[in-house]
Order: sequence, then structure tokens, then C-alpha cells
Amino acid sequence: MATRTEASSPVARAYVPGDPASGRGVVFAVVSLGLFMASIDGTIVATALHSLQTDLGAGIEWTSWTVTVYSLGQVLVMPLAGKLSDLYGRKRIFLVAVVVFTLASLGCGLSRSIGMLVVLRAVQSIGGGAFMPSATGIVSDAFGRNRDRAIGMFSSIFPIGGIAGPVIGGIIVANLSWRYVFFVNVPIGVLLLVFGLMVIPSGRKNPSQPLDVAGIALLGSFLLTAMLGITSVGDTPPGRFPVWAVVAGGAAVLLLVAFLAHTRRAEAPFIPMRLLRGRGFGVMNLVNFLWGSIAIGFSVLIPLYAQDRFGLDPLRAGTLLTARAVGMIVIASAATFALRRTGYRPPMLVGFVLVAIGLALMAWVPGSADPYTWMAVAGAVTGLGMGFAIPAANNASMQLAPESIAAITGLRGMFRQAGSITSVSVATAVVARAGDAGHTFQIVFLTLAVVLVAATGLIFLVPEHRGSW
Repeated sequence: MATRTEASSPVARAYVPGDPASGRGVVFAVVSLGLFMASIDGTIVATALHSLQTDLGAGIEWTSWTVTVYSLGQVLVMPLAGKLSDLYGRKRIFLVAVVVFTLASLGCGLSRSIGMLVVLRAVQSIGGGAFMPSATGIVSDAFGRNRDRAIGMFSSIFPIGGIAGPVIGGIIVANLSWRYVFFVNVPIGVLLLVFGLMVIPSGRKNPSQPLDVAGIALLGSFLLTAMLGITSVGDTPPGRFPVWAVVAGGAAVLLLVAFLAHTRRAEAPFIPMRLLRGRGFGVMNLVNFLWGSIAIGFSVLIPLYAQDRFGLDPLRAGTLLTARAVGMIVIASAATFALRRTGYRPPMLVGFVLVAIGLALMAWVPGSADPYTWMAVAGAVTGLGMGFAIPAANNASMQLAPESIAAITGLRGMFRQAGSITSVSVATAVVARAGDAGHTFQIVFLTLAVVLVAATGLIFLVPEHRGSW
């Protein structure tokens, strides 16, 4: 383990094999490549949906599951990967994630049916969901007192992936085949495995603590049942009672109660109760769920809104997300390095307000304005807001328990992904039952903006911190 003096240096030294204090920049680059690969895969497949329907003879209700199951899998895997990283070592879990993701990508590209592809995408999500918790733990160990800045820099990786994914996917599908959307991960994964074995230090692990299998099973069952219940609302035809949604919702409540009861009794629970509702953690979990619902989930809806309300073609509608990602990249790095002076609350407050303004602008497009230009500006405003808020939100709870940083990261990702899937499922279910989809989307965006403004009160309960930790 690096000494405090070594770890505090912001400049990476030349890499020396076997010296965990050296080559921090190289370590950051390697784990960032894993995060970048996973972030691209969250969007690149969307460009291949039409080709999947044609080549595999499947309807949109099945091909869309290639996107949904990837998000669902990450919701389940993130907290588990965080716990396993703390128990068995960050490097080991990261490299396992690389192997699983790479092999699943190869299998996806070789799939001969939509059912096989959906199953393999679920396997792929296991690797994708394990990257962030293990990578955060690796960087935390390598950078020591500068871990807050290094972790904050992760905020720039996912929007870059969000920009690159649709572009790379479009080029591949237009010139090759949808299969190469998955095959492209294979050589990258092999390189990542080789460099990971070479440069990532082994770090610390605590295998003596038992793994709470019952807690994992209860939490996984709750999340999966809840998400399937929400998804089934959108699948229920208008005018019919969503029986399966009610059944799944009731089962999810019972599973949640059982999980919380088990967590209180267990000697070494999968997620300690203090990380769920302890000082600072309870409010951050709620903030992350709302943030995932509003700031992250709404991005999936923007292209649909642009097409339904203004008749934009799919390509122009999709590029609206580029403006949002650019806005986020522009501000995220500066906001990360300013955290030690600003603390967590001011940038989160500014970010929440800017995202709410962007959502309101997205909903209210003047008749005299060009819809594409107006919405691109609105998207950039929301991106700026995300750039302010995400680095602070990423670090706000970690300084409360640095020894459990991977578990906290997994929990944060779980709440954000769950919030995103929830908002998208509920919004699309409402739109599906509306006569005017464009107008309904407008109401949805305004509602999200109001909820986000109301949620700013939670920021004053966020644990505050300035300086390094």
C-alpha cells in the first residue's frame, strides 16, 4: 500500500512492476478504458435495433430487451460487485469483469436468435456492472488523498462513451453488420486484460468476512421483481388492468421487507444498514435515485419526444444527446478540481437548478424558434447541470466510509440505474395511454423539472466536506 506522502502526489510516476505507488496515471488509464467500453455498450446497441429485427426476425418488443436487460443486469450486479471487491480484492473483480464482458460480447456477436442474444446481453451486463465499483476501489487505493479528484474524473468518461456509442454503432451497422457492434469489444477486452494483469496492484482484501448469500438473493429478487412490474405497466394495453404489474409490485414489497429484516439480523449483511439509512447515507441514496430518475433517465426520452412532437428524423433527434454530453464534459473536469474549495452542496445545488431549467426549456419550445436548435441548447444546459452535480454526488458519501468505497459505489450505481429504469418505464407507460404523445412528453418534462426543484431541499442534508479525505 502506498504511503500517505506517495499517494498524495497528483503526478503519476513512471510505472514500476510490483510497486503499487507507481504508475497511478497508467492505472487510471486502464480502468478508465474498462469504464469507457461499458459506457459505449449502453448506447451502441440502440443503433442496431432495426438490423436486429431484420436479421433475427424479431419484433421491437423483443429487440428492445437487448437494451433493457443490460440496464436491469447492472442494477443487480453493481452492489454485489462492490461488496465482492471489498472482500476479495478490486483487481480480481475487475479482471473477472473484463473476462465476462469480453466472452459475452463474442457470444452476442455469434448469436443466432433473439432469445440467445438477450440471454448473452444479460451475461454481458454482469461484466459491465462490475466495472465501476471495482475501478473506483482501484483508483481510490492508488491515488490516496487525491482519490476525490481521480474518482470525480470518472464523470467525464460516461458522457464521452454516450457520444461515441451511437456514432461508432452507426458506422459499424452501415458498413459491416450489427454483429460487429459486439465483436469490437473483443480485441479491446483482450488488451485490457493484459494491461490489467501488468499494471493494476493487487490491493487489499478481506476474505475472512462471510458472503451474505441470503441477502444477495433477497435484494436481487426485489430489484428484478420491481423492475419487471414497472416494465409490465408499459406492456399492458390501454384500457386493461395491469394485473401482472400489481402482482409483481406486491411481491416486490414483500421481498423488500424480508431483505430489510434480514439485514437487521445478519451478522455480516450484504449491505450494512448504515449504508442504507445511516448518517448521510440515507439522504444520498434518495438523492441518487431521484438523480437517476430525472437527470439520467430523461435522456432516453429526448429522441422520442423530438420525433413525436416535432417530427424530427431519428438521426437529428439522436444527436440532441450529443449537446447534453458535450455540456457535461465541458464543466465536469473543472467542477471536480474545485470540489475541495466548494464542498459538495453548492455544485449539487447549481447542477439541480440547471437541469431543471434545461428540462423546462425542453418542454417549452416557442413557436418562432427552430425546434432542433432550441432543444440542442436545452440539452446543453442539462449537460452543464450534470457536469456540476455528478462529481460532487459521486464523492459525497464516500468520505463517510472510505474503507467501503467499492460497496458505496455499487450502491450508488444501483440506486441511479433503478431510478433511471423507473422513470423511463413510468413515463413510457403514461405516453402509451395518451392520445397526443408529444404533448404528454411535454407534461412529463415539466413534471420532472418541478420534482427536481422540490428535491433541492435534500441537498442541505447532504454530508458536507471540503479539502481532501
